Amino acid sequence: MSIESVLHENRVFEPSADFVKNANVSGMAAYNQLCAEAAADYEGFWAKLARELLVWNKPFTKTLNQENAPFYKWFEDGELNVSANCLDKHLNTIPNKVAIIFEGDDGATQEVTYKDLYHRVCQFANGLKKLNLNVGDRVIIYLPMGIEAVVAMQACARIGLIHSVVFGGFSAKSLNERIIDAGAKAVITSDGQFRGGKTLPLKSAVDEGIAMGGCEVIEKVVVLKKTGLEIAWNSNNIWWHDLIANVADTCEPVMVNAEHPLFLLYTSGSTGKPKGVQHSSAGYLLHAMNTMRWTFDIHENDVFWCTADVGWITGHSYVTYGPLAMGATQIIFEGIPTYPNAGRFWQMIEKHKVSIFYTAPTAIRSLIKASETTPEVAPKNYNLSSLRLLGSVGEPINPEAWMWYFEQVGGSRCPIADTFWQTETGGHVITPLPGATPLVPGSCTLPFPGIDIDVVDETGKDVPWGTGGLLVIKKPWPSMIRTIYNDPERYKTSYYPVDLGGKIYLAGDGAIRDAKTGNFTIMGRIDDVLNVSGHRLGTMEIESALVANHLVAEAAVVGKPHDVKGESVVAYVVLKGPRPEGDEAKKIVAELREWVGKEIGPIAKPDEIRFGDNLPKTRSGKIMRRLLRTLARGEEITSDISTLDNPAILEQLKEVVK
Repeated sequence: MSIESVLHENRVFEPSADFVKNANVSGMAAYNQLCAEAAADYEGFWAKLARELLVWNKPFTKTLNQENAPFYKWFEDGELNVSANCLDKHLNTIPNKVAIIFEGDDGATQEVTYKDLYHRVCQFANGLKKLNLNVGDRVIIYLPMGIEAVVAMQACARIGLIHSVVFGGFSAKSLNERIIDAGAKAVITSDGQFRGGKTLPLKSAVDEGIAMGGCEVIEKVVVLKKTGLEIAWNSNNIWWHDLIANVADTCEPVMVNAEHPLFLLYTSGSTGKPKGVQHSSAGYLLHAMNTMRWTFDIHENDVFWCTADVGWITGHSYVTYGPLAMGATQIIFEGIPTYPNAGRFWQMIEKHKVSIFYTAPTAIRSLIKASETTPEVAPKNYNLSSLRLLGSVGEPINPEAWMWYFEQVGGSRCPIADTFWQTETGGHVITPLPGATPLVPGSCTLPFPGIDIDVVDETGKDVPWGTGGLLVIKKPWPSMIRTIYNDPERYKTSYYPVDLGGKIYLAGDGAIRDAKTGNFTIMGRIDDVLNVSGHRLGTMEIESALVANHLVAEAAVVGKPHDVKGESVVAYVVLKGPRPEGDEAKKIVAELREWVGKEIGPIAKPDEIRFGDNLPKTRSGKIMRRLLRTLARGEEITSDISTLDNPAILEQLKEVVK
């Protein structure tokens, strides 16, 4: 595969001398040294980190087992407990340090120390023990963002249960599929949740999902009383507060094998049933901790805020496990960035003196638009001087959105960790280290030390830098997916295809490395690389070109079949101003087509541009591109859209500007 054009980005931002001086990885020489250590003795590199960062009950003697590749095992004869690594180890050193500052949708805050959190986790773990749950049993967690979600996950880990968190925006059908696939014995949920000033039900979706059938294995449903919403009550239901009444608040952690599954997290494909990504205990936690240390440069006095929901891998690694295992103080937020107004993020950073802020490009782009239309909520109106590091996660960030984030939020002084990783990788695999890596807007830059990641062609051969290809990881790493639960064959065909030799991990993304620096730029999912008249075009590069135009706040690009060209380019655009109509719309379409032609080349000009007040997004802020593809083809949407935050927008986006 060759991608003929990428946006050439000439802006480079070196880390400041002050940041380099105090960084956990200080300067490019230190980064290169770590990479050299990993290259010289790969297993030894990871074994040293595992001994340094993890508290073992039984130390490991075997580092990596490759005998049954691609079902790799790490530290397999060691034993530990993940919850003990997050909580117990802090009791003698930082018991009174604030672990979590929770801010509710209504702005009310609650602080919990490490000692408090330990007791709450232990108490809930003891409650779960009363429910006939045994080591290795699966538990579905369907809770809103909050301290209780972290408590539930940590309590499962404490007694060897395997949790599977389902995002609170998912439908009853999604729950039903996950309960059946995981064979879950219990569900932990809430009567409802608060979001954007509204009270939304949760328990009713659990009831509906179980009623769909196939969930006979469910023995108990634990319900948190949070909102006071009226709910149906079934014989196997129990209130959270009743479960923990008169229960001890200390609980010995159950030591498990390093390879014991810590959790299943289901990822939805555009077709087929969801994939239950299975992660181990030791290898997963190791990478969550080490990326906190090197990517986020975590220090003792930092206040860390990852805005992701625990229903996603980002909320697992950088809310529930990584920050706690590193003894950090973190913010947890149950609301949305635009309620009560679009200054909410900046107001919270000011209020809690956040020093490290990690959010998604989708959120950033929506807040750019809000700043244009409602200047009083722009970041410049808030005191953001506490910030020292910014992060981006979830999808590639357009260069112009990167620059806005850097200048308007970070005051041109905060490095941006533009992190590339996946549910399957467990933690960052390509990212700048803020005290070392020169930053390039739109590029996630270089591999995380110890991750052997590169770009190859369809046969698995390396392609020259400057040529696009398939993103792969050539060696196993500790936090990697272990299997797809109940479907090992799908695991092999999805991630270790025979065409690439069966032992190279296929990320599913197209990428290109800069010919001079080796920096990575992600071109989008392999199926988001369009073939237009024999030219390979990444949807991401066209989106980046559109967003670089002064009129555009946000853009999403998909392909649709074309009789002559193979595929044609369809762009969905949100302008900074109001949605245009009639002649005005035609004029802007012409301007944007010319703009893309100038930025990339005539071949990349969108054949269609559609305007909307917004793009179809899940409640976590992810653009649902599969729906945009369906609209582009002129087909009716028949798939589940219950996770969509703004379903009405679909009608708007059907309109083609003639």
